Amino acid sequence: MAKSIPLNNAVAGKHSPISQTKSNSQIKSNSHAKISWRDYYEMTKPNVVMLLLLTALVGMCLASPGWVDATALVCGLLGIGMLSASAAVINHVVDHKIDSQMARTFNRPVAKGKVSIAKASWFAAGLGVMGFVVLSLWVNMLTAWLTLASLVGYAVVYTMFLKRATPQNIVIGGIAGAAPPLLGWTAVTGEIHAHALLLVLIVFTWTPPHFWALAIHREKDYAKAKVPMLPVTHGVEFTKTSVLLYTVLLSLVCLLPYLVGMSDLIYLIGSSLLNIGFMYYAVKLKFAATSQTAMKTFKFSIVHLMVLFVVLLFDHYVPLSL
Repeated sequence: MAKSIPLNNAVAGKHSPISQTKSNSQIKSNSHAKISWRDYYEMTKPNVVMLLLLTALVGMCLASPGWVDATALVCGLLGIGMLSASAAVINHVVDHKIDSQMARTFNRPVAKGKVSIAKASWFAAGLGVMGFVVLSLWVNMLTAWLTLASLVGYAVVYTMFLKRATPQNIVIGGIAGAAPPLLGWTAVTGEIHAHALLLVLIVFTWTPPHFWALAIHREKDYAKAKVPMLPVTHGVEFTKTSVLLYTVLLSLVCLLPYLVGMSDLIYLIGSSLLNIGFMYYAVKLKFAATSQTAMKTFKFSIVHLMVLFVVLLFDHYVPLSL
């Protein structure tokens, strides 16, 4: 078992001006700066939400033998997107002190003081209420409640508690971020199906190696902010091993849609190639890493999930069997 490294001992060297905590006067002065719509747009984490919506869309399509009902498609994606964006804004609010100490996040609107906590909170509440109403009125209550539960899981359970409590935060809290394929499925069918849960399992297994690669690259940032991410508490080498093992597990999980008859040959080929690519980066990260390998692994993991779900979608409409 790896030896745990105390957080206080993980911080070495001088703090850079960027990573120092802002004083109240600095934040107050920044709050008087002109607020742009781009600040509100940034708080919704649009790139993350778009990836989540892609997985939700694939869930919708795989649940439908033909074309997806237009109302379920449009209103489902709109409602899921709004609640996902709401969760992202809540994350900005809750983590603004941590964000202000990290080079990657110090310039976020709330951390920088460009948007006040109150305004960001109202924005999050508005998005959340509208998203829930859309799903309740034009999709179905099951999807509405499941999406709300995902918001609570990410914005409250993960962001407020797990992130600050355990290095396994991303593993335990990852189920909330893995929910969109299930949400898309229930938006169309109104019921939970084993195939939808299999899609959730893929995203859930993908999440740790994806995020830990970033955590390795930003290990010093997390140490300064006293966030107990795995590289901070158990060391970078232990985290590299964990990334490799989870990538192996992900490769096996990605075979399941083909093995259970959910997908055909196109998916098997595409999934295998993507998993080989991910394994290449995970092995290199463990045994032959450079200063940029962790970030390259993180970026490839995003491509992996995105293309994997596109291949699932293509395979669904253009089946090709042996």
